[in-house]
Amino acid sequence: MFAKTAGSPPAVFCYMAAVYLHTVKKPPMSGSLRHLLLATFLPASILASAQISFGGRPLGLIPGGPYLPEPASISLPEVNAAQLKAEDEERVAQGIKAPWRFGYNHEVDLGTGNSGTWHTLRNGDRVWRLSVECPGAFSINFRFDQYAVPTGARVFVYNDLGDVLGAYTAQSAAGRSRMGVQHIRGSRMTIEYHEPASVSGQGALHIDRITHGYRDVFNMLKDFGESGSCNINVICPEGDDWRDQIRSVAMITTGGSGFCTGTMLNNCALDSTPYFLTANHCLGPDVADWVFLWNWDSPVCDPTENAPMNESVSGCTLLTSNVGTDMAFLELSSIPPDSFNVFWSGWDKSGNFPDSVCGIHHPRGDIKKISRSFSTIQQDNIDVGNGAADCWQVTVWDEGTTEPGSSGSGLWNAGHLLIGQLYGGQAACGNSVNDYYGRFDVSFPFLEQWLGTCGDSLGGLGDTTFIEEPIHFDAAVTSIIGVPELVCGAGEIAPGITLKNNGDVVLTAITVTYGLAGGTTYVYDWTGSLQPGQTVNLNLPPIPVTAGTHTLEVSSSAPNGNMDQVETNDLWSYTFTVSNPQGNIALLLTLDNYGSDVTWTLETDIGTLLYGGGPYEDFEPGLVDTITWCLTNGCYIFTIYDAFGDGICCAEGNGGYEIMNMANSTIITSSNGVYLDENVSEFCVTVVGTEEIAAGGMQVYPNPTEGLLHVRFNDLSQVEAIDLFDAMGRAVLRTGGLNGRTSLSLDMHGLAAGSYTLVALVQGMRVAQRVVLQP
Repeated sequence: MFAKTAGSPPAVFCYMAAVYLHTVKKPPMSGSLRHLLLATFLPASILASAQISFGGRPLGLIPGGPYLPEPASISLPEVNAAQLKAEDEERVAQGIKAPWRFGYNHEVDLGTGNSGTWHTLRNGDRVWRLSVECPGAFSINFRFDQYAVPTGARVFVYNDLGDVLGAYTAQSAAGRSRMGVQHIRGSRMTIEYHEPASVSGQGALHIDRITHGYRDVFNMLKDFGESGSCNINVICPEGDDWRDQIRSVAMITTGGSGFCTGTMLNNCALDSTPYFLTANHCLGPDVADWVFLWNWDSPVCDPTENAPMNESVSGCTLLTSNVGTDMAFLELSSIPPDSFNVFWSGWDKSGNFPDSVCGIHHPRGDIKKISRSFSTIQQDNIDVGNGAADCWQVTVWDEGTTEPGSSGSGLWNAGHLLIGQLYGGQAACGNSVNDYYGRFDVSFPFLEQWLGTCGDSLGGLGDTTFIEEPIHFDAAVTSIIGVPELVCGAGEIAPGITLKNNGDVVLTAITVTYGLAGGTTYVYDWTGSLQPGQTVNLNLPPIPVTAGTHTLEVSSSAPNGNMDQVETNDLWSYTFTVSNPQGNIALLLTLDNYGSDVTWTLETDIGTLLYGGGPYEDFEPGLVDTITWCLTNGCYIFTIYDAFGDGICCAEGNGGYEIMNMANSTIITSSNGVYLDENVSEFCVTVVGTEEIAAGGMQVYPNPTEGLLHVRFNDLSQVEAIDLFDAMGRAVLRTGGLNGRTSLSLDMHGLAAGSYTLVALVQGMRVAQRVVLQP
C-alpha cells in the first residue's frame, strides 16, 4: 500500500507564479445573479490582486537595441537524474508520501548586490543581468526570496530557445517581498532587471533557490506524459458529464517537493472566495509559495496533446488542516481571472454512501485525467503511510486510475458534489483497486467557519446541473476519427465520428452535416436508438479531397427533428494534410557523435508541420537514419537543429544529410553538416500523378454556363464519378455511382461565378476540363 505521491528530497522544485489584476471580478456563473453576488460579497482585498506578467521585451533581445555587455554567468553542479528517479521510485514502493518530485533544488546566494553584471545606459537607466546554467536540465525555475522592484522597473527571464517570461513589475508581487518564477525550458536562462534612472538604487533582487528540472515537465523529448497509459484525458467522452467539476481542478506545484492536485470549493455565501481543498500530506514549509495551474488539459482525446501552462495563480494562505482526514484547506492569494473559466465545486457533508464516484486529477504531474467507479464505495480508517485517517475506500476504478501526483484530488458523488480528497492507495494501471479519500463529512467541522452553514450539501457556483430548464434534446459531436494527419496517395477520406446524447430523452434521429471548410457540405441522416448519456460511432460516406491542408468540419443538428438545446457542443473540426498524387521522398541523415543534440522538422511552405524527428543516441558516429516522406507537388521547408550549436560536422564526427526523390534516385538538396544552431533547406517536389485522358473524351455544354451544365462522355466507359473543383482546388460538387451512364446534367446554381475544373474519374485515370460559371 502506498500514498499517491513520490519521495521528498531535502530540497526540490522551483516556484511558478502568477497573480492577476482585477478591477471587477465575475465568478464563473452567468446572468445578473453573478453581478449581484459580486457587488455584495467580494472583499476589496481580493479585488486588489495583481497580474504577474505584463508583457514586453527585454533589452537584451531587441535587435539593434542598446549595447549591453555579456552578463556574468554561473554554472551550478550537475545533478544525478538517474539516482534521483531511482530514489523517487523507492519512496513510492515504500509508501512514503510527498508530492510527485520533478526537480532538484540548489541553494544559492545570488542577487543584484553580489553577482551578475550592471551596465548604465546613456539615459541613466541601469540594467543588471545574470546567466545561470544547470547542465543537463530540462527546465529551470527559481525563487526570489527578496523582490523589491520600484514602480517603472521591470524583470525578465529568457532562455536560448526564444522563450521570455515577464515583464514582472512591482504589481507582480503586490504586498509581498518574495516571488516564485515559473519553469522555463532548457538548461540555461538569463535574468534581466531594468531600473529607470528616476528610481535608481531603489530596487533589490536576491535568489536563494534554483531548481534543476530533471524530469521533462515540458515533454520536449517524449510524448505526453509520464502517467500510465490507462489514464483518460478529461476531454474524452468520459468527461462529458463532468465539465464543470473538471474546471474546478488545478495542479499544484508545491514549494518543497513537486506536484499535487486540488479543487476550488464554493461556500455558503456564494461570494467566490478562492477556497481550495487538497491533501495534508502535500503540505511543506513553503506552502505560501505554492502555484496553482488551471486548464492543463489536452485539447483532444487521443493522442494526448499539450496545452498552455500559463494559467496559474501564485501564493496562498493555509487556513486549516487535519491529519485525521488528510485534509488541507487554503485560500489562494488571488481569484483566478475570468479567462481561466474556473468553477467553484459544490460539496456534500452528509456522509451518505454514493453508488458511483468520479475522480479528476494530475497523475505524475501530467495533463489532467478522469477516473470513474460504478461500484458502491466503503468507509475505512486506514494508514497508508502517514497516520490513520477516516477515508472513503474506492474498491475498484472501472475507468482510469490514480498515481503519485494525484494526491489531494477531489472525489465526487453521482450528484456532482465533492465528498473527499485523495489520501493514497494501491491503484495504478493494471491494478486499479483500493484508493482512499479523506472524508469531507468528517473534515467539515474544521471547515465550517469558512464554508458556512447551509445544509448538508451545496451546489457549485454557476453549476449547470441546477439549471431551471431541463435539457431534453442535445446531440453532441465529441470526436472525429479515421482520418490521419497526413493522407497519403488518396483522393478521398471516409471520416468516422462519435455522437453523444447529452439530453434526457432517447434520440432516434440526428442530422449530421460535414465537409471541408469552404467547400461542399454533405448530409448524413442517422437513425437508431441512443440512450441518454450514451455515445455511438458512425462511419460517414467518403468525400473527395485535393492536395494541401484542409479542415474537416462536422456538426450535429435536429435531434428527433427538434432544435438542439445546446448548440455549443454541436461542431467538431479536424485539420489534416493531403499528399496526392503521392511521391516518396527520403531523408538520409548521417549523425556525428552527439545525436542527442539533433532534431529536425519538415513543413509545407505555409508552415504546416508534416514530419519531425530526433533526438538520437550519442556516440554512434556515422549512423544513418533513413526516413521516407509521403509528399506531393509543392514546396517544403526542412530544418535541422543542433542544441549545442556546433552542427553535425566536423569536430565531433562527419555528419550531413541528403534529401532524395526515390522515384529516380536524384538528390533534391543536401548539406555537409556545417552549421551552428540550425540549417534550413527549402525545396520543391514534382510528382508524376494520375494518368490524364485527352479532354476530348468528355464534352460539356453550354460553356460558359449560367447554372445548368450538361456533360456527355465520348468513347469513355465505366466513368466512376464526377468532381467539380473551384479555383482554390476545393471540391464543391460530387456525383458518384454513374454505373455506365454516358451523360448527365449538373446544377451549378448557388455557386459563385468564376472558373471551375470538372474532373471525371475513369478506372484509375482522369479527364479534366475547365468550366466557367457566369453571373
